[in-house]
This record gives sequence, C-alpha cells and structure tokens, in this order.
Amino acid sequence: MKRREPNTSGVISRTVLIVDDEEDILELIELTLLRMGLEVERAMRVEEAIEKVKTGQYDLCLTDMRLPDGEGLKLVEFVSQNVRDLPVAVITAHGNTENAVAALKAGAFDYLAKPVSLEQLRSLVKSALSLPSAQPKVASDQGLIGSSAIMQHVRDMIEKLARSEAPVHVTGESGSGKELAARLIHQQSARRDKPFVPVNCGAIPENLMESEFFGYRKGAFTGADADRDGFFQAAHGGTLFLDEVADLPLPMQVKLLRAIQEKKVRKVGYTQEEAVDVRIISATHQSLSECVEAGKFRHDLYYRLNVIELRMPALRDRREDVPVFANFILDRLARHVGTARPEIESSAMKALQQYDFPGNVRELENILERALALCSGGRITEDDLQITPPEIVSREAAPSGSNGKWPLQDYLDRVEKEAILEALEKTRFNRTAAAKLLGITFRSIRYRMERLGIE
Repeated sequence: MKRREPNTSGVISRTVLIVDDEEDILELIELTLLRMGLEVERAMRVEEAIEKVKTGQYDLCLTDMRLPDGEGLKLVEFVSQNVRDLPVAVITAHGNTENAVAALKAGAFDYLAKPVSLEQLRSLVKSALSLPSAQPKVASDQGLIGSSAIMQHVRDMIEKLARSEAPVHVTGESGSGKELAARLIHQQSARRDKPFVPVNCGAIPENLMESEFFGYRKGAFTGADADRDGFFQAAHGGTLFLDEVADLPLPMQVKLLRAIQEKKVRKVGYTQEEAVDVRIISATHQSLSECVEAGKFRHDLYYRLNVIELRMPALRDRREDVPVFANFILDRLARHVGTARPEIESSAMKALQQYDFPGNVRELENILERALALCSGGRITEDDLQITPPEIVSREAAPSGSNGKWPLQDYLDRVEKEAILEALEKTRFNRTAAAKLLGITFRSIRYRMERLGIE
C-alpha cells in the first residue's frame, strides 16, 4: 500500500473510496464527504476497487452492491480477509434486506438503502472513522477470562463484531456471560463513548412496554406527569441490549420491528416520529428458532435480530478454565470482605472441574462465596464447596423403581428420540413423511434430530 502523506497543514487526511457506477450517486456522496473535510477517490467496478484497495490506503470504503463486473459483496469479502482496518459499508436497493444481511455476515461495517439519506450517510461515516484499532486489548478484570480455545474464539468474534454495526444475537445458558459479551462489543466499538442501555425484556409489564421502550408525552395516560424518554432515546448513539428478547409479547415485537427498520420511534401520545441511532444487541437463553416455529416469535423480527450469532459457551464446555475463573473470583471476593485470599486444595479444585455448573459462572461465584465463609485455616476444602459429584447426582436422581424417569429432561429426550426413530422406520427414513406422522413441521424434525444426535 502507498504511504499516507500529511497535507500542507501537517495533518494526515482521511480518505474514503466510493464504488458505484451511477454518476449522480457518486457526485452526491462525494460532495457530502468533501463538505465533511474528507478526501475522496472513485471506482466504478469491483476489480478496479480491489486494485485501489491493494495499492492505496483508505479510512472507509462505500460500495454499491450491484456493479457492472459483479457484486459488491466480492469487495466486502476481499477487504474483510485482507485489510482488517478498513471498514466497508454497502449501498443496497430500497427494501432489499437480503443483500444487506449477506453483506453484514461477510464483514461489512453497515449498510445504506437507496435513496441514500445524507443524514444517515454522515452518521455512518462518523461512526466508521471513530473505530478503534483492529487489535483492542481485553483486560482480564473485565471478566472474559480463560485460555481455552473456545474462549479465544469468543474473543476473536467480539473483536470482529465490534468493528461492525450488524445486529448481534448472543445465545447461551443463564449465567454464561451474555451481557458481558454485549458490553465488550460496545466498549470496543465506535459507539464506546455513548450509552450502553441493558433492558430485561421479561421484567417489564406488558401494558408498560411501549412507553418504556419509546417514551411518552405528558398527559398521554394516567400518571404521565411529564415528558419522558424511553430506552431507545436513552441509547441514542450507543447500544441497546435486549436481554431475554424471546419474552417480548407479539404486539410489542411488531412495534420493535418497525423501530429497527425505520430507525425512528414515536412516543406514546405523540403523532410525530423521531429519528434514533442505536445498535441492537439481543440475547436469550431460549432457542429463538424454536420460538418462531411455535408461533411465539415473529420470523421477520428474528431475521432482523439474528444477523450474526455469538454463542457463549457453558462453563462445563471449558473445564480447563475453571481454575483461572475460581482464583479470579476468589481474589475479588477476598478484596471485597477485606481478608487474605484462601488457597483451594487440589481435591477441591478437581471437584470444581468435574462439576457441571447448571448455573455456569454465576453458580461458581455463589459456591466460592459460600466456601469463603465456611473455610478455615486459609484453605478451601472439598467439603467447604458443598457440591455433589456428578456420579452421586446420577445415582440419587434415578432411585430404584423410577424406571429411569429422572432427571426429567433425560427421560423426555429418550422418549422423544424413540418416537422420532419409530416414525422414521415406519416411513423408511423419509423425514417429510415422518414429520407428518408425528404432527410436526419438517424444520422441527430436522432441528430435533440434530439436537438428539439422530443421523
């Protein structure tokens, strides 16, 4: 790449590469960027743009999705794989969300729909130029600790997602760190200096949801004594984290979908809409796809929220990280109560590593807090942990005469697996016919077969 040279005032200028084959759009975007004090270079074809990226140095690339010699997606993929520091935004035809989602999945920073809104263009450019370097450091005291391969993958994903405006859906069991992951994405993003607003969707009464999300006007309803902003206005310029999003009732899902699509909200009692600039990160411990199939969650909202999925692993899936977690948590607990940190005996640490932690990190914290109170002599023993080894749990969970009905989930899985296998045998392993026989959809039987390990 060519070396970037400072201008006559000694300041290194910011340069944007715009790629489009329509002269009027090129001129409109170029004029807007020049007024923002930026330098602009043009390209009208994919291959021309790739050559410019190889030999030049740019701070942002804006590309149309349809070009004479191919798709802009090819340019997005090239930049994503070869020039990590260069954010790419795509321009799509109005209403063509499939192209936009494909670009975001390929690594695009964000997208604009035609006709291009100059206000949204300026906002996008400012965000892209505010991105931190491509290799931020994640401090261990932020809680995302552990050296396992699966945790390194999570860190890499967070770093990548922080350099995008794509909606992210974080999945994982309760206590696995979904909100922490969302906060780290925000803290490493161009929105890091703006608010991070977490919302527990399952904790808001249904009759208050609209006013809580979008705000209300004084006098809009009994008790509305003054104008008030909602979650969207509070998160303007930053990130709105929707935890347990699967708990949203269907009427609210419709309103949320419109707010995400239009990037506008209307307060209760107002007739005018106001523009909001928020990045949506959602999370749930449930399977959104199952909720969609059961008719509890809108497919179009699922499509909007689940552009990129980040899965937080359960603690039992990274047992090698348990000692690091345990010592980290004990250090913090000991500082909080003002005592010296006790040592964990090897047998106690082994017991922790063998334990399945249904409550994940949150449960580990509770176990160690209790052990800290019970231990003596500056050492935590296996008895101080008060956890039951897995083999004992298994024996206690299936007493004689139970016919293997405990634990309940294992029993239900076995019954479900037997029913699916019987249906498959009767239909000569025709999954469509088997699904019809079982009274479920094809998508449902495919998902259940994958979950139960049926080949």
